[in-house]
Amino acid sequence: MGRIATAAIVSLWVIPVSVLVNRIVPDPYMDEIFHIPQAQKYCNGDFMSWDPMITTPPGLYYLSLVHVAALLPSKYVLQLAPSFPEACSTAVLRSVNGVLAVLCSIIVYEIITHLRPALDDRKLGAMAVVIRQTNIIWMLFVACSGVIDITMAHQKDSVEVDDSKASNKGTNLSALNTSVNVSSNLKRRKSRGNSKANQHIFYPSNTSSASQTLGLLHEIQAIVLSSWRIKWELLVSFSPFFFVLLAFVAFLLWNGSVVLGAKEAHAVSPHFAQIMYFSIVSALFAAPLHFTIGHALDLFQSFWKNRLLGFLLLFLASIASLLSVHFFSIAHPYLLADNRHYTFYLWKKIIKFHWSMKYLLVPFYVYSWLSIFRLLGKTRRRIWTLVYFFATSAVLIPAPLIEFRYYTIPFYFFILHTSINDSQSWLLIGILYTVLNAFTMTMFLFRPFHWDHESGVQRFIW
Repeated sequence: MGRIATAAIVSLWVIPVSVLVNRIVPDPYMDEIFHIPQAQKYCNGDFMSWDPMITTPPGLYYLSLVHVAALLPSKYVLQLAPSFPEACSTAVLRSVNGVLAVLCSIIVYEIITHLRPALDDRKLGAMAVVIRQTNIIWMLFVACSGVIDITMAHQKDSVEVDDSKASNKGTNLSALNTSVNVSSNLKRRKSRGNSKANQHIFYPSNTSSASQTLGLLHEIQAIVLSSWRIKWELLVSFSPFFFVLLAFVAFLLWNGSVVLGAKEAHAVSPHFAQIMYFSIVSALFAAPLHFTIGHALDLFQSFWKNRLLGFLLLFLASIASLLSVHFFSIAHPYLLADNRHYTFYLWKKIIKFHWSMKYLLVPFYVYSWLSIFRLLGKTRRRIWTLVYFFATSAVLIPAPLIEFRYYTIPFYFFILHTSINDSQSWLLIGILYTVLNAFTMTMFLFRPFHWDHESGVQRFIW
């Protein structure tokens, strides 16, 4: 019932927004001038032609073919499209986004309610890489998360077995019975290894107080030792991830780059300042969690408990942030030349307002990351948080362009693994997103403008 309600609620805004966009902006706009003609070539059966300006694999075009094929019978009956190619109109191809929005809302609902997603994690990982290459990092992150949970669960089992043996050393008979029971329990646990992996990949795990007191190095040591003991079980459980990784490496060797087209404009760059921008954007998009007096006091108290280590970490984070914005802050030509994107104005009006601004923002970057770590640390292990940071860095640092869409997946992982228990925070975040979306659509649809050097209507977009 909850899934149906979620799909219905999302459809209530997806359908009218889609109709409104197609009425006001009927022709392909911005990157659609590359993607829609490419999808229409696929509709015509031309799978060999490729626009050199397209950087991502054709996964979305194949999904569009399935979507059009599903709509074709009804369009034929209503005499709206007599053939398959004619059914691939701009409006129909855009509607793929609406369908995916509804499906994603159902998956997110199931994740939040601790139910199994409709798609298997391994199939989802392979499909994600076909649609966007950098999703390989998040597929590996999911695999690492699963390994962490399985190995820590086995570590806990080993401790329980040792405690059980120690407490039942008295009589040989009771020791024998305990050994038999433990052995059968371990076999049952082992047989449920795959299901346990699936159970823990996405959801915050309930760690014991003993495991929470373990330091990061102790957690790494425990995971390495446990992984070696159950290496064959892990190899079998996560082999699908390994095959997808091999396929991605083969793609890199064949293509010579992460992107398919426009390789010069999307060359890998040491853009360390990108993770600074992500931290403050994520904090602002979840402002009711980060910018409250209670949370600030909680963050301060966590540092004050271990002042020496806390201030050392704060000092190192500040130095790293200053070095990142000073030496590794990249202004891509696309960013400077295209005033249709909000990032153009954020760069021009805030970061480049004065030469000192990028340094004055460092305390906000540091606070945002520390706040993210603190919130994740309440529900996840330290090693999980560290892997999350590395995955986020691996995706964002090589990207020379500043685009908020790059921040979407790490932000979703952060929100899904953060414990938000009070309805007030959910309400405030909901209001924030409603206002942002209403503002974005209003500016896009009703505030068009023109360029002197190019004909046509231009519109503001993220």
